[in-house]
Amino acid sequence: MDEIDLTILEELRRNARLPVGEIARRVGLSSAPVSRRIAKLESDGVITGYTALIDESTTGEMEAFTEVRLTAGTDTSEVESIARDVPEVQQFYTIAGDTDALVRFRVRNVDHLQRVVNAIRRTGKVEGTKTLIVMRAWDRSSGDR
Repeated sequence: MDEIDLTILEELRRNARLPVGEIARRVGLSSAPVSRRIAKLESDGVITGYTALIDESTTGEMEAFTEVRLTAGTDTSEVESIARDVPEVQQFYTIAGDTDALVRFRVRNVDHLQRVVNAIRRTGKVEGTKTLIVMRAWDRSSGDR
């Protein structure tokens, strides 16, 4: 991967619907080589998909993160497989430190969040959790939300 590929990736991070011709203009190539580079990034697994960024404040849903501490002897892959079966789980991270995993949820309300967190706790593989509710979010790719 060279500097042009990294620039293409950055442009796609900002706007995945940007026309190839515009990306080509921004990186100083014609459309054909940029299309080939994007196809290669996709086939190599660098680009794993495209998604829409939603202004979550308009959906009535809420977002929360839960830190998960696993019971002794539990492998994080076991909890990851449980998380994959919970549709409210948006992302699952294994992390270093006192916490073993961090789970990002999208739920309708606090009661819904409680039911989802309780379901993960009931697996017998979780020693404890700490949940943080998102009040306001910002990220580099979408600005304020």
